[in-house]
Order: sequence, then structure tokens, then C-alpha cells
Amino acid sequence: MLFVRELRVKCTEAEKLLWQKLRAKRLGVKFRRQVDIGPFVVDFCCFPKKLIVELDGQIHKNALRRKSDLDRTKYLEKLGYSVVRFWNDEVVNEIEVVLERIGGCLTRASPGQSTDIPLRGYVEGKR
Repeated sequence: MLFVRELRVKCTEAEKLLWQKLRAKRLGVKFRRQVDIGPFVVDFCCFPKKLIVELDGQIHKNALRRKSDLDRTKYLEKLGYSVVRFWNDEVVNEIEVVLERIGGCLTRASPGQSTDIPLRGYVEGKR
């Protein structure tokens, strides 16, 4: 719990911006941020829709980290969650597009069917 509290305090600019847009049921459903699910802490979670929103920064471009992210997504899918990922700069520069995509995921939320590629995607550390 202490680690989660620290993550909330030390969040990125993108996390702050997205939280402003997701909090207080602004998309019609409740999101929580920095939530423990199994051995992981996810960035944002809508429990009623079983949708997880993850924000990725520079560290996620590493091939080893990418593999870890994929394993994490598979684990969360086994628990019935869908995962959607965005780059931090997408949130900062294209927040309306990101919100539309999240809204689309909420309307068609099918647990276990993730969109684990950010809007512009990436392959083994390249954009």
C-alpha cells in the first residue's frame, strides 16, 4: 500500500492529465488509479468494465521490458481484464484521441481482449 501511495504522489505528467479526465466518472464509469491486481500495480482500472489503461514511457521501449509487459497483459487477461496501452506523449499531445479510444473500449469491453499496442504502436523498442 505504501508503494501505491508513493506512485500516486510521483506520477508522470501524462498520468496526471489522464487522471483529470478519468476521475469522478467523467467517462460515465468509475476508474481507480495505481491499483494492486495480483502481483502488479496497474495505472488505471475500471473494475465494472474490467478495463485496465496502462501508460508507457521510454523504459517500455526496451525489448526485455516489452516481453515483461506482454506477460503482464496475459496474466491480467487470465483474470478477465482487457488492457489498453498508450504512450505518455500520446496522452499529453493527443488526449482527446486517447479518451475516444478508451470510450470505445468501454462500450465494447470484452474481458480478456486487450489492445496492447499504443495508438502509434511500437516494435522491439522502435516507434
